[in-house]
Amino acid sequence: MERSYGVGAASPRVVAAAQEALAGNRRGWRALLPFAGPAFVASVAYMDPGNFATNIAGGAAFGYRLLWVVVLANLMAMLFQGLSAKLGIATGKNLAELSRDATPRPVALGMWAVSEVGAMATDLAEFLGAIVALNLLFHVPMLAGALVTGVVTYAMLALHRYGFRTMEALIGSLVGVIAVCYVVETLLSRPRWDAVLYHSVVPWIGGPSSLFLAVGIVGATVMPHAIYLHSALTQDRIVPRDRGQLAAIVKFSYVDVVVALTIAGVVNLAMMYMSAAVFHATGHAGVADIATAYRTLMPLLGNLAAVVFLIALLASGISSSAVGTMAGQVIMQSFVGFTVPLWVRRVVTMLPAIAVVALGLNVTQTLVVSQVILSFVLPVPVVALVVLTAREKTMGPMVNARWVTALAATAGAAILALNVLLIWTALPR
Repeated sequence: MERSYGVGAASPRVVAAAQEALAGNRRGWRALLPFAGPAFVASVAYMDPGNFATNIAGGAAFGYRLLWVVVLANLMAMLFQGLSAKLGIATGKNLAELSRDATPRPVALGMWAVSEVGAMATDLAEFLGAIVALNLLFHVPMLAGALVTGVVTYAMLALHRYGFRTMEALIGSLVGVIAVCYVVETLLSRPRWDAVLYHSVVPWIGGPSSLFLAVGIVGATVMPHAIYLHSALTQDRIVPRDRGQLAAIVKFSYVDVVVALTIAGVVNLAMMYMSAAVFHATGHAGVADIATAYRTLMPLLGNLAAVVFLIALLASGISSSAVGTMAGQVIMQSFVGFTVPLWVRRVVTMLPAIAVVALGLNVTQTLVVSQVILSFVLPVPVVALVVLTAREKTMGPMVNARWVTALAATAGAAILALNVLLIWTALPR
């Protein structure tokens, strides 16, 4: 079956550079460079507008106390994205394809349906973030902003015809913009570093409202569609010629994951500690809305902080929306064997965001709810990933060590436990 994910074709120049690195003719960062990229594309999902919503709300309401959730979720993300990359490299197939092949058709269709819900929730959050940023930064009306965002993201997706490296370079540049913006925000907000360090490692759960946000943070950080997409980005990017090359490519992919998701993790921490330092510490604990956060930043830190905040949000919304559309294509084609043109999926996935804007719903609350939905969808790809990477028949020499499988299973169980706890706290007494 011909794949048409919008990922792009392999660049002969990159493949040649990769073979030089595998032969030992390139060393240091030059050896890593041909293999870098897939994790940076996937990492955009970990800095999308849903993260802005949950981290700002968490920092404003509870100060630094939920930073440990961000750290834990990011470590889980590294584990799952590393396994997803390895799965694609070792098998030449992506997670959705292997899930379809390993399960009865009704189960595969059920997995597809649940995963599509997750993809739509993801795209809703990403699209709304870009719309809000355009509205606040350039005063573009919300509905017009939806059309602008749709056109821009489709133009980005059209670049895949020039090869995957072009898309990776563009997405990586936008990741850089987001990171630089939060370096500026950190300098301006001057967080309490003792509190940042303490609450990054000491767990705290207060009550139902903080638990709701904690689950939302996990949903916003460990993204279902990113787990599916990462395996598709690596499945035939650099094809190993023998077992030695296979092991080497997997190691390079791990470095790619660690670097990209460390940047994403630091950005997520910065989102929350900036909110804690600026809003919670000044008595603005009720700031739970992106627009309110922007307007509150201006008198507290000045116009520069507010504008930088919106630039980061815009870069996040546009880049993550493009990546989300690619992931949706992977999920549909791989599970059910057919796909639609990228522009059709782009138009269809715009509709929920347009409905939210047209109905006048609270955008940030919608973003937070979408992230909680993602947390409930997450066990589907996580369980499939853990099971498949533990099967020697599937993975061959790259099968997980037992301790890796145990660690991944524990992380998946923790996510399920958070979901169950959230349901229990929501039940009427």
